[in-house]
Amino acid sequence: MPNKTTYTDQSVSEYLETTIKNPQKKADSYALIELLGKLTRHEPKMFGASIIGFGTYKYRYPSGHEGEAPVLSFSPRASAFSLYIYSDTEKSRELLRGLGKFVMGKSCIYVKKLADIDLNVLSELCKETIRFLNDTFSSDVIPAEEG
Repeated sequence: MPNKTTYTDQSVSEYLETTIKNPQKKADSYALIELLGKLTRHEPKMFGASIIGFGTYKYRYPSGHEGEAPVLSFSPRASAFSLYIYSDTEKSRELLRGLGKFVMGKSCIYVKKLADIDLNVLSELCKETIRFLNDTFSSDVIPAEEG
């Protein structure tokens, strides 16, 4: 059964300007858009009603469940950012130790504000996820340059 959440035609900037009232959260959202756009070489697109995604990968699990999802994405929720940038690899687990102040969910990282984390570590986590998804599934994102 395909994923119910898909990319939409909703404007990312319209979503941010009409939904995000906190100036710091809005500024952090635009900073994340710049960072994730640079790492994926993709423009931001709304994935569902509240997730901002970059690139696409197609997955199929052994159970037969398949679908498409953003390679990297985030949602600027009221209480914290939900960062969907994590792949459960040895390198990612090592990188998490230096990320800063966050809470780990089942498939995402919750961060109150970008000032709480090391953006260089965040970039490396994103690069590791891009590599993992390209090695494991079919992705339209070219791995970010090293260095």
